[in-house]
Amino acid sequence: MFVDERCYEIARQKHDCPHCKEQLSCCHTPPYHVGDGLGWGTEIFFICLNDDCPIYKKSWEEFEEQYGHSASCRYMLLPNEPKGGPMMVGSKEAFTGSIVDQDKLGESNVRYQKEREARAQLDTCVAEKNLEPVLCLITDEDAHLESRHRACELLEELNNLECIDPIRAHKFRHTEIGQLAEVAIVKILKNHNRRECPFCAEIIKAQAKICKDCGKEVA
Repeated sequence: MFVDERCYEIARQKHDCPHCKEQLSCCHTPPYHVGDGLGWGTEIFFICLNDDCPIYKKSWEEFEEQYGHSASCRYMLLPNEPKGGPMMVGSKEAFTGSIVDQDKLGESNVRYQKEREARAQLDTCVAEKNLEPVLCLITDEDAHLESRHRACELLEELNNLECIDPIRAHKFRHTEIGQLAEVAIVKILKNHNRRECPFCAEIIKAQAKICKDCGKEVA
């Protein structure tokens, strides 16, 4: 899941349930809003998962009596809202599997920071002959797709053979980006009058008959 710096800071907030005084759990929001279908407006929110919370224990009986089916309510609070309210849940396990992993969220935030820094350097990377931000975006499967496309375009302009090994070693989840990077590599090799040995993948002169690394005939 993509998590930006704002979500990371929100997830670190602490809130207590007004009904049981237990700390609320930070969870990922469902894919749709059960109320109006317009979405949550946030990727994370806070919910009381204390099974001994009064509102949760009491609501089971109320739902059974009024609606004739098994359900209850848990206290829920949206980020930056001063007050929360009840949210219907259909089982005891609801939301227990969507608790935000703080360690993974921290890793996601570090990744996002690197992506943001790389995007900021794209405008000057060719003039500065800086390959790093371009490689960072091309090999970051969670980076913004538009930025990855632009990085592939700049790869050819940088014309640096050192890009080949990192890209070859990366397993692309987004096949289009992998194909664009491959096209750029082919052009870079041609610009340097080089090609890859079909046996050991080392870079050799385009006119070479024998690979200088593995010794096999490549003509």
